[in-house]
Amino acid sequence: MTVEFGTCNLCEAMCGLEFTVEDNAVTSIRGDKKDPLSRGHICPKALSLIDLHADPDRLIKPVRRTDSGWQEIEWDEAYRIVVDGLVSTRRDHGANAVGIYQGNPNVHSLGAMTHGIPFTSMLRTRNRYSATSLDQLPHQLVNHLMYGHQLVLPIPDIDRTDFFLVLGGNPMASNGSMMTVPDFAQRVRDLKARGGTLVVVDPRRTETADVADEHHFVRPGTDALLLLALVNVVLETGATRVADYVDGVSEIASFVRDFAPEAVAPVVGMAAEAITDLATRFAGAESAVAYGRMGVSTQKFGTVCQWAIQVLNILTGNLDRVGGALLTDPAIDLVERKIVGRGHFDKWRSRVRDLPEFAGEFPSSTLVDEMTTPGDGRIRAMAVFSGNPVLSMPGGDTLDQAFADLDFMVSFDFYINETSRHADVILPPTMSLERDHYDLIFSTFAVRNTAKFMPAVLPKKPGAKADWEIFRDLGIRYQAALAQSPVDRVRRRLSPKSVVAEARLRLSPRRTVDALLRSGRKGLSVRALSKSPHGTDLGPLRPGLPAKLRTRDKRIQLVQDVVVGDLPAVHDMLTTASVPADGQLLMIGRRHLRSNNSWMHNTARLTKGKPRHQLLAHPDDLRARGIGDGALVTVTSAAGSVSIEVLASDRMMPGVVSMPHGFGHQRTGVELSVASTVKGPSVNDITDPQQVDAVSANAVLNGIPVTIAAV
Repeated sequence: MTVEFGTCNLCEAMCGLEFTVEDNAVTSIRGDKKDPLSRGHICPKALSLIDLHADPDRLIKPVRRTDSGWQEIEWDEAYRIVVDGLVSTRRDHGANAVGIYQGNPNVHSLGAMTHGIPFTSMLRTRNRYSATSLDQLPHQLVNHLMYGHQLVLPIPDIDRTDFFLVLGGNPMASNGSMMTVPDFAQRVRDLKARGGTLVVVDPRRTETADVADEHHFVRPGTDALLLLALVNVVLETGATRVADYVDGVSEIASFVRDFAPEAVAPVVGMAAEAITDLATRFAGAESAVAYGRMGVSTQKFGTVCQWAIQVLNILTGNLDRVGGALLTDPAIDLVERKIVGRGHFDKWRSRVRDLPEFAGEFPSSTLVDEMTTPGDGRIRAMAVFSGNPVLSMPGGDTLDQAFADLDFMVSFDFYINETSRHADVILPPTMSLERDHYDLIFSTFAVRNTAKFMPAVLPKKPGAKADWEIFRDLGIRYQAALAQSPVDRVRRRLSPKSVVAEARLRLSPRRTVDALLRSGRKGLSVRALSKSPHGTDLGPLRPGLPAKLRTRDKRIQLVQDVVVGDLPAVHDMLTTASVPADGQLLMIGRRHLRSNNSWMHNTARLTKGKPRHQLLAHPDDLRARGIGDGALVTVTSAAGSVSIEVLASDRMMPGVVSMPHGFGHQRTGVELSVASTVKGPSVNDITDPQQVDAVSANAVLNGIPVTIAAV
């Protein structure tokens, strides 16, 4: 028996773990009390790593879809099929006929980061999509516009703040998200112990609201009005403390003049006095920070919301301030080292709906259009990397059929899921216990600077390959196939970048991380971190502006034309039908601590207990419709209908219903051990891909008008 230490990479929290290993199997998992970031915290998902490793439904070797079912094949044959499918599509229809979708797990895997990116760059397609535009695209766009880089994201200094305002986020369930904050519950207790305040604004009384000092209901989709009213109060009362590298304060005052608390209150559903009081206390606190997450990003005015949150922090002097919002200093600084680019916006547009790209990706809501609309440039083949867009994208039913109609598809996944079931070939990578890990992305978003390298805890299963090995082997074969093509236009598209990408593929993730550590911080290397298995503490967040700005002039421009151009539409909510029509309710999503988006429903450890799939609705709304608690109801939106059990809950704001994200596993056609018994339809069967944020084109997943009726 041995004890190993490492990191959970299932979500953004980077919790330190202690593994007990016997006979090449993990027999127990505990929180690592010596981890400087998570401090012993652990959630149920981490415990399920044992189940994921032993899951009989997990794919180990490639499988090919045949008329008689799935057939296991050898890696060389799988590579040949994939290369032939991708190259022939590119040869016959052009590079843009190949589409790419990348799911969240890619940024949680070291090998996918170091080797997946070079491989996808070889495909040379503009039809790139990811979970970014189903999630945090407004964050990244605002970062790019205001601070000069998509990853320059000020992080709440929760460990030292006096006033923490959370809008549309639930860190008690997520342990952060665009703010890596494990052990959130203890951090809240510490906040209260030093006399601080936690305020939550959300249309559902969430798990985070349960531990807050205050909770305020807000009508879904109106958060932009509330935030602009908070900014209005700060400016009207003169409670501003603005740094000398910030421009545009007077212009902001003119933009928010009409958004007084009294004007927005009837629409927002929060009393004008409460709005004024919240803004006054926030501005008057010794230190304060506002944080908004999925609830404010995935709505009609998501970009305006994220911009207004930054403006509120800046105007009150809480940007780059201890206890406010600070930038991180990770050991491998993706921004400083230019490993991740600044990003760009609207350099080109999608073929069908004319939607803008961001950082080379189109909004995921238009993927189905590009797959189904005839014409030059239509997507005919897809490569899906660790994603399940049929469940996670709006318009799931239509997208499901679109995947079925492709000429070719490859999926990189160790499960046959609702999306991968359409693939011609599935290439399964090893799971997290079987591969080295260093967290490149979420160290950039952490509430404390730390560094940790985790060697693989267990050996690979016989015949298995790590994701970086798959990308390496496939990339080399793909380049060779292109080089042999007699078609001149294909050869011309081979670029020096592709040559560099192939060279990067031959370097292991461990060696890549070691080189980055050695060239970044004195005294750090993989070997040095291996001597500190609990992780190395690099200290609290520190002020560093304006030096850390990536804007050309090292200044912050509050007025961003692309954002303020959407303010008239926000203003229209004050006078138009912002409240649903008679009989309509507003639907929002929700997440669970024992779930992870559209996967991890195949482990009994996480799915046991009370059902979590129901539609939550306020008792008054059910009584008004003659619907009993527990009844089967039909939920209908402009995009479609689903049937689901309803659960009466006074935790919901009247007029609002909530459906969880990520359910709907009945589609797979494969009898899985657990997931086939998990109830619940997919919420995205009734979300509309035509509805997007007007600025960023991020998907609208919250504030959806619906009707409910007993079946």
